[in-house]
Amino acid sequence: MPNADQLLAKLYALRKDYADDPEDETYQALNHAFLFLSYNMAAFKEYVKKEAEKARDE
Repeated sequence: MPNADQLLAKLYALRKDYADDPEDETYQALNHAFLFLSYNMAAFKEYVKKEAEKARDE
């Protein structure tokens, strides 16, 4: 499972794919998700860590 930084980087790359149309709903969703997660990185890292542990235990 990718770590939080890798997931955020992927989200950033996906967001850039849609950046030519800032009114596009997909771009807006990706942009808001990226911004929210980057501003709340500590909580996102903790979430990803817990999910990785759950996946490892299954």
